[in-house]
Amino acid sequence: MKTLTEIIHQPGLRIDDGRMMAREAVRGIILKGGNILMIYSTTMDVYAFPGGGVQPDETYEDTLIREVREECGARVTSIQGAFGRVIEYFTPREPEYDVFRMDSLYYRCRVEDALGQQTLEPYEADLGLTPLWVNIDAAIETNRAVMADDARWAPRWTVRELFVLEQVREQMGGKVC
Repeated sequence: MKTLTEIIHQPGLRIDDGRMMAREAVRGIILKGGNILMIYSTTMDVYAFPGGGVQPDETYEDTLIREVREECGARVTSIQGAFGRVIEYFTPREPEYDVFRMDSLYYRCRVEDALGQQTLEPYEADLGLTPLWVNIDAAIETNRAVMADDARWAPRWTVRELFVLEQVREQMGGKVC
């Protein structure tokens, strides 16, 4: 899968020679009728792509199907191909590591029209995660505004999601149809 970008969230991380902890996540790009299906955090006023961490016994496809069902209540009907990978580096919480690497793999997919019941983890429910079909420009502007407002705290994943939203819009020629 093509790497779209690498984001180093804190300066001075030892990404080349440090002890690294790594995690992979799979995220869905779901377009329909000029809109994109996003997860909106009512507590943080930001948009994210539906998706999450790959479990040890799962394929990327299994993870995408499970995460879209859990976060959106939607059934994936087809996976149309890879969009790209974003690699992020953070300071790890675990003291035995020097760097935490998160690989987010984005796939284009389609879902059934109806959105059903969500099955959120407690921290996701605390964030007020709600699936919404939204115009891509509105999602971009919302995430940009949160990042630009010094009085508000933007979740660290906002940088990644804004970058991918802009890439989706660019690849669609400015249209999301």
